[in-house]
Amino acid sequence: MSKIKELTPMEIREAGWNALKTQLGLPGAMKFLLQYEKGEGNYTELRKDIFKNESVESILNKMKKGAE
Repeated sequence: MSKIKELTPMEIREAGWNALKTQLGLPGAMKFLLQYEKGEGNYTELRKDIFKNESVESILNKMKKGAE
């Protein structure tokens, strides 16, 4: 899969869809896709607002504590 860097976004979507169909069959691939929602708003701006008073270190420390 070293040629993945050369694929366009459309080609990646097509390859992913084909992989899903191959591994799960058409009904399974459809069920998989239906589990995901595109969402709304601006992900980056929302994260900036959520973490505006946090440092990278504090976020990482919280993640490490949650993994224990």
